[in-house]
Amino acid sequence: METAEIIKEALETLRKGGVILYPTDTIWGIGCDATNEDAVRKVFEIKRRADSKSLVLLASDLDMVARYVKEIPSIAIDLVEVNDRPMTLIYPQGQMLAPSTLASDGSVGIRIPMNEFCVELVRKLRHPLVSTSANISGEPSPHSFKDIPQEIKDAMDYIVPAKMEAGCTGQASQILKVGLRGEIEIIRA
Repeated sequence: METAEIIKEALETLRKGGVILYPTDTIWGIGCDATNEDAVRKVFEIKRRADSKSLVLLASDLDMVARYVKEIPSIAIDLVEVNDRPMTLIYPQGQMLAPSTLASDGSVGIRIPMNEFCVELVRKLRHPLVSTSANISGEPSPHSFKDIPQEIKDAMDYIVPAKMEAGCTGQASQILKVGLRGEIEIIRA
């Protein structure tokens, strides 16, 4: 199956409120349309994850980030421009997203992935994509497709073929929280 056909099938699932299993630039993720609260709730159920834990989202570019956060701190633009490894930024105030994607303080973690497959999928979805590790909450994150628990695979509405995992590092992204006055807090290095 060609990449374009895989993206088409994944998009059909996402647009119907479905949940997909897909490779990112870091690890395999469970994803859904980040603006669809019912789909986001399914992700929490699949992972057996507490609602109080926020989710990382993927955006295709800074223009998409700008639509879903109230304000992009200038330091975030600098970080995105010089970054050379997967980096999730926690922005102060998300907007137009499913409420369950936001932390209790209204902040939201968004990463612009460093692989073409994810960027193209998110660009065509035209909304951020939930990207949470493909594991049951509290269990180790899978380093490759073969490490994903069968329980997770069975709960999916669509699974991107394992051959697409080329470029998946198996390592989680760094996470930085950015503030409107230029402050940076390292959450995960």
